[in-house]
Amino acid sequence: MKGKLYGVGVGPGDPELITLKAARLIENADVIAYHAARHGRSNARAIAAGLLKDTQIEEPLIYPVTTGETDHPGGYQGAIDEFYAEAAARLAAHLDAGRDVVVLAEGDPFFYGSYMHMHKRLSHSYETQVVPGITSVSAASAVLGRPLMERDEVLTVLPGTLPPAELAARLAATDSAAVMKLGRTFDGVRAALERAGRLDDAFYVERATTDRERHAPLADVDADSVPYFSLALVPSGRPSRKAGKVTVVGLGPGDPMWLTAEARGVLAAADDLIGYQPYLDRVATRTHQRKHPSDNRVEAERAAFALDLAKRGRNVAVVSSGDPGVFAMAAAVLEVSEDPQWKDVEVRIVPGLTAAQAVASRAGAPLGHDFCVISLSDRLKPWSQIASRLEHAARADLVIAVYNPASKSRRQQLVDARALLLEHRAGSTPVVVGRDVGGPQESVRVTTLAELDPATVDMRCLLIIGSSQTRAIGRGDGTTFVYTPRTYPTE
Repeated sequence: MKGKLYGVGVGPGDPELITLKAARLIENADVIAYHAARHGRSNARAIAAGLLKDTQIEEPLIYPVTTGETDHPGGYQGAIDEFYAEAAARLAAHLDAGRDVVVLAEGDPFFYGSYMHMHKRLSHSYETQVVPGITSVSAASAVLGRPLMERDEVLTVLPGTLPPAELAARLAATDSAAVMKLGRTFDGVRAALERAGRLDDAFYVERATTDRERHAPLADVDADSVPYFSLALVPSGRPSRKAGKVTVVGLGPGDPMWLTAEARGVLAAADDLIGYQPYLDRVATRTHQRKHPSDNRVEAERAAFALDLAKRGRNVAVVSSGDPGVFAMAAAVLEVSEDPQWKDVEVRIVPGLTAAQAVASRAGAPLGHDFCVISLSDRLKPWSQIASRLEHAARADLVIAVYNPASKSRRQQLVDARALLLEHRAGSTPVVVGRDVGGPQESVRVTTLAELDPATVDMRCLLIIGSSQTRAIGRGDGTTFVYTPRTYPTE
């Protein structure tokens, strides 16, 4: 009869944090295995030492390399893969002999633990059981006396080995975070926290719950003193606030998946959220935040309110659908900020995915060559100017993304625009009509300029009108791709 393989978490360091189940299995095991560096010492074994017996067989699994430097022909990964294969074979020999094997794992076996490599190689051939343990993240939170998250907050666990730019983006987009695997990555992690605006809120915790425990504000830690068994923690709570500021944030067209990491971070850190009610409804509110909804036709008043709040020390996020710099609030805020009373208020613009990009992606690649963007709304500019721009764009053979094509009170503009374009474009020119793209009632259809029916278009639509080179290609599944080639014919 074959033995059973156990992956047993022994917790972060304090032996009293070993679970009762883990203790029982360790005491009763035939074989105790543990990973260790070349010096032979194992943190996991040290934690469980009081439970071990002289009659048990010990299998130290000694890493051949830990720094990435090796003369192995397969490099670091080749050396590690060979080591895991040999270690698994050693454990398999015990299992085949009918011995139960406990692999000790510091923290939790499946939380950045080495045990998982044995599990992947042996679980298909032997009966296995994994016993969870208290993670270093939970221990660090307890040591600091700071909760990891509350209510709808999001905790993100990250490896410090990520590139600093990627790490910064993820840190900016979460409420609280734990960054593992410090040591040689510390400088990059610190730089990422600073870039994400989270450095002042970050703590350093080393060997939590052991007699060598150390913790401090991360900004005060000397990189040369940081071991591998340490982590950075950005716990739950309001980010540190300095001077007030206004950040105009693009939410994208509607789908939360299109919200950028930077935008998520700005929204999470804001004290006040300002915007058109339907846009604010798309933003989750934290415990410390206030929403200030307003009508969609009071951009200047909204901008002044945001700047005034920031002048009084508040961190304000003004939200826009799509990209705030495209027919949205960025220009309004910057225009109002020219008033001398707000000259010292910091204003930032955080981009978002535009509606034109979203509709184009659903149709294929209609914006694959030169294009322009025009709004048909004549509320802030005369129709004569719109018509002139449409005519010039048509003469230039540009693909045209048309925003605000129609509303309940504006029906004639699209009729006139279509007639004007037909003077310069063939009736067979492909037209993409996207409605509520990224929203719950999304629809995208492909028609032609001649067949476009203005009566079917409303304010929630965006049109992409092709150039002379734009093609609509039928696919085998009945769908149509629209694209504009990147090359243009020479005369």
